[in-house]
Amino acid sequence: MGNDIERRIRALEARVLELCDIEAVRRLRHRYHECINDGEYDHIASLFAEDGEIDFGYLGHAAGRESLERYFQNVPRMLPFLKQFIHNHVVDIDGDRGTGYSYLEAKSVSQGESYIVAARYDDEYVRVHGAWKFKRMTLTPYFTVPLREGWAQEDRLKMGRQ
Repeated sequence: MGNDIERRIRALEARVLELCDIEAVRRLRHRYHECINDGEYDHIASLFAEDGEIDFGYLGHAAGRESLERYFQNVPRMLPFLKQFIHNHVVDIDGDRGTGYSYLEAKSVSQGESYIVAARYDDEYVRVHGAWKFKRMTLTPYFTVPLREGWAQEDRLKMGRQ
């Protein structure tokens, strides 16, 4: 009987630690969007591992802390107004590594035009000195369209199903 209780306690401890790690990764993702929404671009690179990278497709690529710093410092010039909202953040943890995805709805202004964006983030996470960091962040846009046009055009509807 004692061994069964010990086994169950160890299993519960492992599950609690996993849930704490999942929550820490979710907080990391939320902090990223908080930095974007509040214009704290100088803080974003610190959310990544030293060798972290982004692949944002047509919006650009960056790898390594210095490259990430330069990329995010340039965001306000590209998009003077940007607000991002994520949904359905799913996280899987395996020791000191993890993966996850979330869906993005964003509002932005570029060259005086209002845009609406729908996309998906796919992430790799790594624990560095006890803290969770982004290892790789990939953005897959479903559509980026001027608000006045909307996304109802047939070619945009097909793109969203890919």
